[in-house]
Amino acid sequence: MTYQPVIGLEIHAQLQTRTKMFCNSVNDPDEKRPNVNICPICLGHPGTLPTINKKAVEHVLRLGLAVGGQLADRTEFDRKNYFYPDLPKGYQISQYRLPLVTGGELAGVALTRVHLEEDTARLIHDHKNGGSLIDFNRAGVPLMELVTEPMIKSAKEAGDFARELQLLLRYLDVSRANMEKGELRVEANVSVKRSSISRFDLKDPSPKVEPLGTTLGIKVEIKNLNSFRVVERAIDYELKRQTELLERGEKVVQETRGWDEKKGITFSQREKESAHDYRYFPDPDLPPLRFKEIPEWQNLAATIPELPWQKRARYEREFGLRKEALEIISAERRFYTFFDQVAKQLVKPELVGLAANYLLSDLAGLGSVWPAADHFVELIQMIGVNEISSRAAKDILTTGLKTSPRQAAAKRELLQQSDETVLRDLVNQAISKNPKVVADYQNGKKASLQFLVGQGMKLSRGRANPQVLARLFEEILA
Repeated sequence: MTYQPVIGLEIHAQLQTRTKMFCNSVNDPDEKRPNVNICPICLGHPGTLPTINKKAVEHVLRLGLAVGGQLADRTEFDRKNYFYPDLPKGYQISQYRLPLVTGGELAGVALTRVHLEEDTARLIHDHKNGGSLIDFNRAGVPLMELVTEPMIKSAKEAGDFARELQLLLRYLDVSRANMEKGELRVEANVSVKRSSISRFDLKDPSPKVEPLGTTLGIKVEIKNLNSFRVVERAIDYELKRQTELLERGEKVVQETRGWDEKKGITFSQREKESAHDYRYFPDPDLPPLRFKEIPEWQNLAATIPELPWQKRARYEREFGLRKEALEIISAERRFYTFFDQVAKQLVKPELVGLAANYLLSDLAGLGSVWPAADHFVELIQMIGVNEISSRAAKDILTTGLKTSPRQAAAKRELLQQSDETVLRDLVNQAISKNPKVVADYQNGKKASLQFLVGQGMKLSRGRANPQVLARLFEEILA
């Protein structure tokens, strides 16, 4: 019997806003002091009334446009009722029947919905002394939840989807989406289904084979996966665990499981809740939203920048960049902003490709000290016309290019010498000092030419143009 993975993701992202979702408390994920960004509303005090954060709604709408989803004409907020210490009101304000966005697609994966809710407080467990503390700074922070269709077929595909979503959130300035800070949290719904099942009918004993994939497996949710590597490891483990259960004739239990990083296994936490367990109902304190009544939301499409997949396609089409360069440059704002400034000035694909190579191999290793884009352009142009060697270019880059690269090269005597009159004299010196190598070359040992060119470079203290040197050696020794 063979089995097919069926994976869906639920991804939560804290949104970048000045204040929290339903109150005026500061939304500051970097605040280290506990319980300072709080107020009676986000603490759930009786008699308080929430107010919708318009910027948070706008963030989700822009994301919906970017993924080609359908924006709701009318939406509302609901109360999701459950009790847990990090939920001071005893319910979470979320969305159920009328999410902000339905449908859409990202990285080849269809989306079910994108909705908006408030985050919970943060529990801090004291394992040494027992007990737990609660930090309410996070309570009420705007939280976007994106749900995919259960169509992902592997752990790697799930990881790639989560990475692309993180990138999109950052392109749109919707969320910083740092997983290590809990700003992006992934939950995976994992099941396996039989590829085909033979069944028997008592009235007709001939076997019936059900069509491929018609029998779905039991879904298990893995909570709080805090890195892309963990997402992939946990899904791989869970697929293997469920398959082995079914192969032994046992059943998969619908439940919520956690991930034990040290042991590399998932573990049971509780039975999985269903929607009716939360007793959703519209929040009576929050009015429905009708987007057509909000003037500043009528032209949100104009605020969408060039998106990651569009940028990669343009780089490949216009400059012929290789896949690795496409992925790295488009993945970080500092890289693609700098690259776009440089490419706009260089224009020629061969020079842009050269700039990409130096960006990835040299600038990436310089930390935060990068040259001005204009200086980098000048350096690439000098390399392109053989004014400086590759080695000289790397030396100049390490200085940070605080001045013009041409000035820096002249000051450090790094400008490449291409004057044939000067180089011919160096070639003759190298020939007279290496008669055996010259004889080898003239007897057909072509590799000897590289040795002679090296000797010419040595005599010029690295300043000679190696291409001109090689041509002169060939002419003189012909």
